Amino acid sequence: MSHKILIVDDHLVVREGLKLLVDLNDDFETIGEAENGKEAVKLAGELTPDIILMDLYMPEMTGLEAIKEIKLKYPAIPVIILTTYNEDKLMAEGMEYGAKGYLLKDTSPENLFRTLDAAIRGDTLINSDMMARIQAYKKVEEKQRINPKIYLSGKEIEVLEAVARGAKSKEIAIDLNISERTVKARLTDIYNKLGVSSRAEAAALAIRSGIISLHD
Repeated sequence: MSHKILIVDDHLVVREGLKLLVDLNDDFETIGEAENGKEAVKLAGELTPDIILMDLYMPEMTGLEAIKEIKLKYPAIPVIILTTYNEDKLMAEGMEYGAKGYLLKDTSPENLFRTLDAAIRGDTLINSDMMARIQAYKKVEEKQRINPKIYLSGKEIEVLEAVARGAKSKEIAIDLNISERTVKARLTDIYNKLGVSSRAEAAALAIRSGIISLHD
């Protein structure tokens, strides 16, 4: 027996492409499509799908809002986020709201079906890179709750931690796989946010405020 899939995306061409892909696999079949979160919640109750593929940015009700409501009303239905947005905040919030996986729309069919299979089994499948980013984001969020007046992004935290270890811009660029210009731009943003003018001041303030720790 094939597993029933509800596809939720506000772009018709995306829904049609996903439907074609899903229906080519004998283990799955598309039983419905929704173009916004509000419609997704309605169809989740009417069609009782085995799994939902959910986009995030949609009119009327976002994917995150829909996930939250679906998990409240129909907690047994697993939801997989499938989106073009590779953002730490979205990933963390989606998983906190109960999503069983987070995939980018350029993922391979093999990875898509592997994630669907895991969700059907009740498992959460997310690749190690995404999981590391989610954990890093949560860590930053926790530190910012301690000192809410200072907001640094996860990427800025990475640069600042490297600076605190004594790494030079070129070394940081290599370690983080970004350009040296990007490192310097992030440092400038860090200085502005912290109200400092040097690497030493930035590192000292961040450590003192609990934003970073050399012993993590």
